Amino acid sequence: MKKSIYLLLAWVAVSFFAVSCNNTTTFADLKKAERAAVTAFLTEHNIKVITPEQFFANDTTTDVSKNEYVLFNDNGVYMQIVRKGEGLRVADGTSRKVLCRYKEYNLQSKDTTAANTYSSSIVDVMMVKNESGTYSGTFTKGTMVSGGTQVPTGWMVPMPYIWLSRNLANVAKVRLIVPYSAGTQTAMQSVTPNWYELTFELGI
Repeated sequence: MKKSIYLLLAWVAVSFFAVSCNNTTTFADLKKAERAAVTAFLTEHNIKVITPEQFFANDTTTDVSKNEYVLFNDNGVYMQIVRKGEGLRVADGTSRKVLCRYKEYNLQSKDTTAANTYSSSIVDVMMVKNESGTYSGTFTKGTMVSGGTQVPTGWMVPMPYIWLSRNLANVAKVRLIVPYSAGTQTAMQSVTPNWYELTFELGI
């Protein structure tokens, strides 16, 4: 009798362990789900992905009429340049104040999760630094500061290819698909990819 009870308890324990393992989401599972969300977004929106080689051959432009995005394999960021803007760039060894308006769309929940485009008076301010072609940014004001002062590395990808000015009629505008690894602190913690529409304007 005791032997039967022990066998039963052992069977229950093994079954519980198996169920627990099956219900555990691993980091690999999260990355797989992220990749699936990005792929679904590309398909749903008929996005034509081009290589960096094609991008540079086209004078660092993307054809918006064909809904082209260039994929940078080193960081997994997809970028579409809607407008290059005019004015100046952040020169090597310098920093510039940049005003940014953005819309963030979560590719997994399929919902707009953050934006500062509701009013022309609302803007996020960041200091962008160029060190030998490597761009980094720090938020100094705006809605993004609450999530951390470091600008997502994905947001810095367009910097070598756009121009900054105060002319709002021709302000630089880009669209990005940013994987968790190049995203905000929240995105990195949740392994979440986001789509962004961003404008970059020269600050005073």
